[in-house]
Amino acid sequence: MSDQLSKVFSALADPTRRDLVSRLAAGDATVGALAEPYEVSLQAVSKHLRVLEDAGLVSRTREAQRRPVHLEAEVLHLMTRWIERYARQAEERYQRLDEVLAELDETGDTRPRQHTPTEGQAS
Repeated sequence: MSDQLSKVFSALADPTRRDLVSRLAAGDATVGALAEPYEVSLQAVSKHLRVLEDAGLVSRTREAQRRPVHLEAEVLHLMTRWIERYARQAEERYQRLDEVLAELDETGDTRPRQHTPTEGQAS
């Protein structure tokens, strides 16, 4: 799993990491603040954050003695574009199916007519 998208989806497969991301969407936080609601050690939360950091989802900065964790929204945009592309393709397939079903309703014929693909569509 060397590509970034695979790393991101793998990192978000864990519910604790998804929760950390959702909490960071509200703003930067320290590891201690992020660890508060969990019944796990600070080390365990740090390991989760390291996975998110390796995937490019979060970064840590140094502000005096603090090291706040920051959500990298650009990576979420990468995921969104990937999901939207396949959602559009699925929607186009459903629309074509709706058209075929509507034709069957109109004609009462149980056999679909042969269609030639329109420009830009695969058969």
